[in-house]
Amino acid sequence: MNNELQAILNYMEKERGLDREILIQAVEYALQSASRKNLARNKDVRIEIDRKTYDIKAFAKKLVVEDVTHADEEVLFADALEIDPAAELGEFTEVEVTPRDFGRIAAQTAKQAIIQRIRQAEKDVVYEEYKDRVGDIVSGSVRQFNRSDIVIDLGRAEALLPSNERVPTEEYQIGDRIRAYVLDVRSESAGPGVVLSRSHPNFVRTLFELEVSEINDGIVEIKGIAREAGYRTKIAVLSHDEKVDPVGACVGMRGMRVKNIVRELSGEKIDIIRWSDDTRTYVANALSPAKLAKVTIDENDPGLVHVVADADQLSLAIGKRGQNVRLTAKLLGLKVDIQKDEQEADFEKQLAEAVEALAVVEGIGPVNAQALVTVGFLTVDGILAAEVSELAEMTGLELDVAQTIHDAAMGVKPVSAAADTEAEAASEVDAHAEAEALPEAIVEVEAEAEAEPTTEAEAETTPVEESPLEEAAIPDEATGDVTPAEAEAAEEVAASDDKEEKA
Repeated sequence: MNNELQAILNYMEKERGLDREILIQAVEYALQSASRKNLARNKDVRIEIDRKTYDIKAFAKKLVVEDVTHADEEVLFADALEIDPAAELGEFTEVEVTPRDFGRIAAQTAKQAIIQRIRQAEKDVVYEEYKDRVGDIVSGSVRQFNRSDIVIDLGRAEALLPSNERVPTEEYQIGDRIRAYVLDVRSESAGPGVVLSRSHPNFVRTLFELEVSEINDGIVEIKGIAREAGYRTKIAVLSHDEKVDPVGACVGMRGMRVKNIVRELSGEKIDIIRWSDDTRTYVANALSPAKLAKVTIDENDPGLVHVVADADQLSLAIGKRGQNVRLTAKLLGLKVDIQKDEQEADFEKQLAEAVEALAVVEGIGPVNAQALVTVGFLTVDGILAAEVSELAEMTGLELDVAQTIHDAAMGVKPVSAAADTEAEAASEVDAHAEAEALPEAIVEVEAEAEAEPTTEAEAETTPVEESPLEEAAIPDEATGDVTPAEAEAAEEVAASDDKEEKA
């Protein structure tokens, strides 16, 4: 057994990094527990292992007497003097009571006790080594799965990655190498004493500290982190040097720094924003890339921020399943209320109504109506005002489709177009009839002049009345609507009047 014990101690010291003296003491304690079954009456039993030969001896305290009545508890005075020359009657002295064979049960008990003591010794070593490494990042390999928990082999110790500290989107296999954040070190736990995490926000913080030298040097400071592990992380940074851009320092040249971190996080998206002591500016930065119309702080509740965004920016500000605004609230430690701009909402309503109005036109349809409204064609009149080629170029539609749309718009206004045509035709007929009636009126006036001659005296004293024809020929200055035929007729009437005056 001495050789076996020596081999076990050598293995534990070399492979597990355990101190030899601690292991020997653990074996002594285990053997002491096992020997009590064989030496039940001897309460004070001590096991001693020689540090050189690894011989195992058991000692028990016995009372020195002249006549032994209980051999397990008493020793003869003569025998005691051989062991210890200073022994005296009535005193206790240590006597070797090593059993010849502990027996199978004793050996099994000793084995179990040795294993327990060795495990405890390992935990003590691990605790001493890792108690000051809380907050560091360690690497190891997946050893086994304990339900949903993962046991990680760190080399000289085992660590536990609980299910609530895992990233939901990550899957592992036995032997995979992973890096994790040391969350806690426990000395009294039943399992591994080192607890790891890959979902904690400080895991991302520590990765940035390792990757970005400016953060490690204190030039750039991480002011806050909000994370939904496996999906997105927002990190706010501040530079203490005006010459150093905090966001650019974290991103790195061609994005190499942040790419390394994203690769470690299995593709998790990272938003790096500039920290500001102004809450409004900080909110606007945190909700980027969405552009906000207005940011106000509630007067009654300083922990509530009201945000107004345009209709096209609202979904971007909220994010997928509310992720963007939720991370912003975590990052700021405030409640964020996002609403749509009412004026923008009215405009959107008008656009929707325009799309609906055009979509019902036969030959246009909903898809083409949306394309037309997008580029500014809100009504049928707007479509008719544009050329077919211009319509096709602006909407990106094929030329034949644009022609179909233009023809469909033409078909919407047949009534108004016919009315305009009838009005123009009626005005032309009236003008033509009036022009034909003027010569007949002139002939009638000349006939009356010949039938009723007047003297010079009557001509001089009798005032000449303007004929209705002359009134009709002379246009009203307010209207200014005179046709060439009317002007010619008026000149002929004036000439005939001159002739009458001369006659």
